[in-house]
Amino acid sequence: MTPTELAGCCPFVDEVYAVEYTDFLHGAGDPEAALVAIPRDWDYVLDDARSEQDAQQQFAGLRRYYDAARLHFRARVAHGLAGREPPAYAPHGQLRLVLPSRRELAAPVTIAVLPAGSSEPSRYPSIRSWELILRALADALPGTLFCFVGKFVRDRQTATSLARGDLDRLIAAVPHAVECVDRPILEQLAFVEACDLFVAPHTGFGCAVLAVGTPWLCLSGGPWHEWLFNGVPFYSVLPDSERFPCFTGMDRPPPPVEDDGLRTPSMSRTRIEHDLPELLDAARLLVERRLSYEDALARYFPRLLEAYGGDRSRIFSFDGIHEQYI
Repeated sequence: MTPTELAGCCPFVDEVYAVEYTDFLHGAGDPEAALVAIPRDWDYVLDDARSEQDAQQQFAGLRRYYDAARLHFRARVAHGLAGREPPAYAPHGQLRLVLPSRRELAAPVTIAVLPAGSSEPSRYPSIRSWELILRALADALPGTLFCFVGKFVRDRQTATSLARGDLDRLIAAVPHAVECVDRPILEQLAFVEACDLFVAPHTGFGCAVLAVGTPWLCLSGGPWHEWLFNGVPFYSVLPDSERFPCFTGMDRPPPPVEDDGLRTPSMSRTRIEHDLPELLDAARLLVERRLSYEDALARYFPRLLEAYGGDRSRIFSFDGIHEQYI
């Protein structure tokens, strides 16, 4: 389930309605019952544009939910797609979450780390590779305090595909660390907001990180490229897509490689070693505030186009921001 408590950090949101329907893949459950407590009549009803994509329609649960939502909601003025008028819409809005509390971290440099998201472990670097990355960052930025975030608890929200013992190894690999794993998401975000930098592979949590103003250094790869940009400097270390195939989206993933278990090529130890110097340079740029937001965008999209072999049709971004740079 999406952490709906994030909407409470948006002063312009008056009410939040959580939809208790979780099996979007297979279609179990009752989407009509999940919507029954939500008011039916609104001035505007806006669909997610993905509801019209063939790739999304292959999932029975999503298809049933979209069909139920179209029947449930009634628009007084217009029924359209999010991001398109009406109502009036200004592209490239730069959302900031207003957290209920703040944190202070006393260290020369503070780096938040999310070693893995909620996908299978093969989509993230091995623990051995993370030890290499963290020790290199600690050497490059002396006195760094590492703040580890994530979620072990398996409840109705997504959890980190990382074992307790693996996190203990990573904490032991750095001189100074604070552990925030399994704290409430708003508390974790308060720690991240206090950090100079957030380091992680591609993850949905990274979007919330940008919304609290912390620069994201992304070890990019896996099925998706980075697509949300929020006025905050960022740096995506893109893999050599010929050597380390990636960004396959919903198509068949590339054949895995052996690296402490099966791993997607773009998260392999070989790829990590290849791009580690760039990752360290990027960390210095962001920590020292030497990379502006505009420069980050101008740098990212041409390199992403190169990773896609020059195929512009495969690049997407929220609000179509990429169209200004390629």
